[in-house]
Amino acid sequence: MILGNLADSGRYAAVHPGLAAGLEFLQRGDLASLVDGRYEIAGEQIFAIIARDLGRGQADAFLEFHRRFIDIQFVVSGVDLIGWQPTDQCRRVKQAYDADRDLGFYCDRPGTWCRVPAGSFAVFFPEDAHAPLGCTGPVHKVVVKVAVES
Repeated sequence: MILGNLADSGRYAAVHPGLAAGLEFLQRGDLASLVDGRYEIAGEQIFAIIARDLGRGQADAFLEFHRRFIDIQFVVSGVDLIGWQPTDQCRRVKQAYDADRDLGFYCDRPGTWCRVPAGSFAVFFPEDAHAPLGCTGPVHKVVVKVAVES
């Protein structure tokens, strides 16, 4: 997991080949005005999902995991609270992994909660189970999905 400010995102571009393109998309000047939905960056390899949501609160934010994609979760406005737990420490499956959706859930509770304010991002790799929307207020987010394998 990486937690950082978009102003410092250049430091992380070399971690994975697709992160640079994903982080570059987040630098768009019109990001706050884009309508909710999916935006292709590099076809099925890198794309963004923009959403305006209400937080679920920590009790209703469940750990999710992915195997094929890295998540870059960027907060445009509001503050998200995202839980984190290494997948190798998760024991109880809530919803089995669905390969078509690249998504599964654990019943385990996060060991760590990270406050992610506007202008900041968190990167979650397949080894990082994460529970987004642990906040309780409105949050405008962009989740960039970066394929692990190019």
